[in-house]
Amino acid sequence: MTSPAVDPAPEAPPATTEPRTEAPATPAVPVRRITGAVWAALGIVYVVWGSTYLGIRIVVETMPPFLSSGARFVTAGLLLAGIIAWRQGPAALKVNRRQLGSAVLVGLLLIPGGNGLVVLAETSIPSGLAALLISVVPAWVVVMKAATGQRPSAGGVAGVLLGLAGLAVLTLPGLSGDVKVVGVVLVVVATLMWSVGSFSSARLPMPANPFTASAYEMVVGGLAGVAIGLVRGEQHGLDLAEISTRSWAALAYLIVFGSLLAFTAYAWLLQAAPLSLVATYAYVNPVVAVALGALVLNEALSWPIVLGGAIVVGGVCLIVSTERRG
Repeated sequence: MTSPAVDPAPEAPPATTEPRTEAPATPAVPVRRITGAVWAALGIVYVVWGSTYLGIRIVVETMPPFLSSGARFVTAGLLLAGIIAWRQGPAALKVNRRQLGSAVLVGLLLIPGGNGLVVLAETSIPSGLAALLISVVPAWVVVMKAATGQRPSAGGVAGVLLGLAGLAVLTLPGLSGDVKVVGVVLVVVATLMWSVGSFSSARLPMPANPFTASAYEMVVGGLAGVAIGLVRGEQHGLDLAEISTRSWAALAYLIVFGSLLAFTAYAWLLQAAPLSLVATYAYVNPVVAVALGALVLNEALSWPIVLGGAIVVGGVCLIVSTERRG
């Protein structure tokens, strides 16, 4: 969703006209290199998360939204914690109180706030529309960057505007199926919460091991999702025997690939790559979602989709090239 033309590392303070006689030297801000591992993780987030919108839509055909989303992340988080303990030892899961608090906050913003609201929205709007609306994430983060006194780069702003222009072209003809305003509002709120979570995770004292942070975020966020589902009464009338095989299969896919693999890749990227580059998934995912709809569901590939997709990719390329120069 998760999820901006900003760098997670704090920028160096701007030059000042005040005397500098006793001012301590400001350490240089480390530049986050775009390595092969970063591209591999981006590829996972691009492709896998692009397919999760379809998976979510299949899950909520016969499963309640928050209970299924919560179960998905609790299961994935526990599996990841077990893998960490097995590969690196139980000590790798140790965090201090501040790190745990940060992971809890980010997990609540990203999972029940970001993902959970999208799942709820997909009970009333098409998955393609949800994927397209997620593209506003970079715009939210640009606003947050400006609000915290960090000036966005011209290339980053231009890339965001180009991506939003592509989004406008993609939505010109509208989407098939009934579109409810409440579903659209839910996705917009979800993008805001996901953006705040992503923006905050690079500025809070998170666990040093990004995989450990991801495990805590998923477990805590998943438990919160289950709690919200119970408060909403989603357990009433729930009959496991009536859940379809395809919904179970889609949930398993979301747990293994959407959560365990892609969410962990995303959490690692937030600490290893510029956030402006990480957030390009919000432009690529809708293109992947549209392509899968055409290939798997035989959805029409109209000229606005082709043109809009090309403009979106152009915005991604502009942001990436800006980051390379930075």
